[in-house]
Amino acid sequence: MPRPTARVLTLLELLQSGGTRTVAELADRLGVEGRTVRRYVGQLIDLDVPVESVRGRYGGYRLAPGYRLPPLMLSDDEALAVLLGLVAGRRAGSLTAGHTASETATAKIRRVLPKHLAHRLDTLLESLSFTDQPRGLAAPDTGVLLTLADAVRHGRPVSIRYTDRDGRRSERTLHAYGIVAHAGRWYVTGTDPEIGEDRTFRLDRIADARTLPGSFEAPLDPDPAHRMLSGFATAEYRHEVTLRIHGTVEQIRARLPAGVATLEEQEPAAGQDPATERWLRVELRAERLEWLPPVLASLDRPFVIERPDELRDLVTALAERLTSYARQA
Repeated sequence: MPRPTARVLTLLELLQSGGTRTVAELADRLGVEGRTVRRYVGQLIDLDVPVESVRGRYGGYRLAPGYRLPPLMLSDDEALAVLLGLVAGRRAGSLTAGHTASETATAKIRRVLPKHLAHRLDTLLESLSFTDQPRGLAAPDTGVLLTLADAVRHGRPVSIRYTDRDGRRSERTLHAYGIVAHAGRWYVTGTDPEIGEDRTFRLDRIADARTLPGSFEAPLDPDPAHRMLSGFATAEYRHEVTLRIHGTVEQIRARLPAGVATLEEQEPAAGQDPATERWLRVELRAERLEWLPPVLASLDRPFVIERPDELRDLVTALAERLTSYARQA
């Protein structure tokens, strides 16, 4: 059974989650009787924690506004969520308190964390990169995330149990280079040593991760985000598309980002501004082509379809539909 001190701290954690907690609810969560809950509340009050009693049918205990902030208690998952939120907020420029406040808040949280957890979280932050402005990220399993981050930092092979998009389950070995936050999801990228090719896996599809004996040498400049986006753009899909588009890199990337298409940037002619419009070669792969004609139309740039012919037919069909719509009275 947990020691009384541990139960008192658990009580504080429950009260910190907000709202009023009934004595019966607290007794059930702590596995004690109601009078024991009242005794624990008394111990918190003796420690100057501002706990107040709420009378009535729905009464109980809650933390009252006070001149002292109660001790902050975070579980591993909560500490991870807070630190990642601060990192994502700094990168997105969405923290109104400014960069300095974000840095000091991060430092304070790190100082009060247990050493083993602080070390693992620091390892994760060193292994993490973003491909674009962070958005609401689906939370991965904490154990999986921290295990992969540790494997990245120390160059250790890791075994994962993975379920692919078709529901097939497999156990893979991965030499992980980094963890990437992209388009609201978490990914780990690295090399599959059995086939010697780069692989990217969604963390929410990894059921378990464990470190294996041995080590590996990562590339000198692995750039996990670039590897992942390149992998997405060249993944094996039904259609291979090759285009030539007249415009600037920025104009093309606005509709066909790096995770969708590869862009062959030719060296500008002598004396030519790199930002000027010119013909650029674009390659991508897609399972379906129906989404591409509207994207090309939204570019509003001259383009040539080299392959496949099916895409040319779809673009022509879209143009004819738009023309018929425009001619309607």
